[in-house]
Amino acid sequence: MRAAIAALLLAFPAPVLAQAYQCQAPESIELPRAIQPDGPVRKTRITGYTLAISWSPEFCRGRAGSDPGNLQCNGRIGRFGFVLHGLWPNSGGGKHPQWCSLTPRPSAEELKANLCMTPVPWLLEHEWAKHGSCMARTPGAYFRSASILWNSIRLPDADRLSREEFLTAGDLRKAFAALNPALPRNAIGIRSGNGGWLREVHLCYGKDFMPRACEPRALGPRDNVPLKIWRGL
Repeated sequence: MRAAIAALLLAFPAPVLAQAYQCQAPESIELPRAIQPDGPVRKTRITGYTLAISWSPEFCRGRAGSDPGNLQCNGRIGRFGFVLHGLWPNSGGGKHPQWCSLTPRPSAEELKANLCMTPVPWLLEHEWAKHGSCMARTPGAYFRSASILWNSIRLPDADRLSREEFLTAGDLRKAFAALNPALPRNAIGIRSGNGGWLREVHLCYGKDFMPRACEPRALGPRDNVPLKIWRGL
């Protein structure tokens, strides 16, 4: 994995802009309650990866937006557009590796260091335990891999796209591909819900961490399907 990540650094220059709006992590945070598995242990062979990117305004207009303790939505550390949900190892046939280990737990400092990427402490630990422990030995190694891939992506201005008439899933894929020439449109999966509102973008990678076509079921709506984007910024 180290060699693949090193090659990724050479292939994708770091972006000019961060994707958080005015994010500043707090001076200290408390460790969340220990994560409990929501499914069985699966130590299947890794054949590729998914970088799952959430559109924060859509998440925060739900119940999370009314939670005063939710750092992603309460404005205490900043305002967010796209945020990283997680980096997931995949296996063929849909039986993806998961819950390989609950330990070691990430430290409060490791969680704090990644809050502007994934502004939910418990989610950072969840992503390490459920997905990261199957591809890295420590939380720090997993978070470094995720942040390298995250920082290699230039993200489009979804707030601007939300104002376009007759927006489609294809328009969003086109915007991602235009900013990331190495990312083919068939490597860009879209997740929408609640009547066609954008929830997430899933970018598909091979075992070498280079972009590759998503499996058909992972692509989501076809290019001609209408798409709506909640602004909320």
